[in-house]
Amino acid sequence: MKREHWGSRIGLILAMAGNAVGLGNFLRFPTQAAQNGGGIFMIPYMISMIVIAIPLMWIEWGIGRYGGVRGHGTTPAIFKLFWNHPLAKYLGVLGLFIPFVVVAYYVYIESWTLGYAWMSISGMLPDQAQLAGLAGDARLKPFKEVLAGYTGMNGEAIYKPSLMAYGFFAFTMLLNIWILIKGISGGIEKLAKVAMPALFVMAIVLMVRVITLETPQGTAIEGLNFLWAPDWSQFLNPKVWLAAAGQVFFTLSLGFGAIITYASYLNKNDDLVLSGLSAASLNELAEVVLGGSIAIPAAAAFFGVVAAQEIASSGAFNLAFVSLPAIFSSIPLGSFFGFVWFLLLFFAGLTSSVAITQPVVSFFEDEFKLSRTLSVMATMALLLPISHVAIFLGNALDEMDFWAGTFFLVVLALIEVVMFLWIFGMKKAWEEMNRGGIITIPAFFRPIMQYVTPAFLSIILVWWCMDILPNVLKNSEWTHWIAREVLIGIFATFAFLAFLAEKRRKRG
Repeated sequence: MKREHWGSRIGLILAMAGNAVGLGNFLRFPTQAAQNGGGIFMIPYMISMIVIAIPLMWIEWGIGRYGGVRGHGTTPAIFKLFWNHPLAKYLGVLGLFIPFVVVAYYVYIESWTLGYAWMSISGMLPDQAQLAGLAGDARLKPFKEVLAGYTGMNGEAIYKPSLMAYGFFAFTMLLNIWILIKGISGGIEKLAKVAMPALFVMAIVLMVRVITLETPQGTAIEGLNFLWAPDWSQFLNPKVWLAAAGQVFFTLSLGFGAIITYASYLNKNDDLVLSGLSAASLNELAEVVLGGSIAIPAAAAFFGVVAAQEIASSGAFNLAFVSLPAIFSSIPLGSFFGFVWFLLLFFAGLTSSVAITQPVVSFFEDEFKLSRTLSVMATMALLLPISHVAIFLGNALDEMDFWAGTFFLVVLALIEVVMFLWIFGMKKAWEEMNRGGIITIPAFFRPIMQYVTPAFLSIILVWWCMDILPNVLKNSEWTHWIAREVLIGIFATFAFLAFLAEKRRKRG
């Protein structure tokens, strides 16, 4: 069965950008910047972009294209091409485990944005008349109650989401399935060509509206000053540098396996150097320029700079689903702008969710020779039960997000560097990445890739093991234990499937 390919270079770039541009660009980035010294955060951010993100992006593109030419789009089989050892395929299982677990809860959160878009445009959220006379936390309280009622996340061991929340989740899941069944060029690429331009238009509309906000509590310009004014006292704070390194890592969706799978649908001599930079540049435009100009400045205008900093510290969910709806409820055409905000988040989430589902779909296609439709349905048959763990089990989403969405991302990225540059060999890897390039990778990136990038990844991993991991493991509630057992079962399942896939290849 012949593997698919991208229909056009612009479609590839937009799809890769869509993979990277997600909820984190508009929520996680401004929160991280606000919590870590404002403008000073951008210095380690840009340094980390050069020494971690861009090198690793080219590495993943190179790994993917190399594997795709040989009929493989996922890391269990590709790692075996680099290192003919039984352990290679099991290390590669992380490239299936991570995106599978992340998409299991990501689609649910993605569906919230669609549900809230509907509630915004249909007038179901609290309006100005209901909020009259309320200020500060009192003004936010009704929106916190709406979020708790919608998701059922009220601190209990078992969540009870509303029927509306479950209905929008089912619709969002079906939409993802439909796009994936349509294939690489017929589904994912067409989605990217529509969703990415629409996303940028909506983000620009919101940015223009937000920066003109002015209230007795403050202005959006003050919020921008707060977000970008450097706090030089934080320059040598190692936590700021680690936060910046983590953000650039997440913002390009590195370590998820999705870039590798997307790149596997390139032809042997397709450019990856300039294409990769173009996709990364679109992501950075969405994150730094647009993402940094909406949520925090809006919060500063309506609640003041001090309150905006507290809101940023309260987490992305409160910023997206509590603070911003409260702000939009107070301005003319607020329901429209709220609708645009949540539709923007939905498009960002949708382009990312199909990307991180694709590695498992590709695994079934490439290694078990299933049809596209059967591969998608097999993936969803595994995915739906796990999604319900995140929907109904208290603390499961946090547990899944830490292990699959944080910790193992860096582990897999470090393994990728070692596999491609050290075991496969720097000379062959460098030739692979530059083959067919419209431009070549600057020579100074060669030692950065081989030495600096793995060193930085190792530092991040060691820091997390010392500073964060012990606190995570202290969570001993039964819900955390069940979530961890589920994660172990998922990894074991994919390890078994990788074992069966290799047996199948050996039988020819």
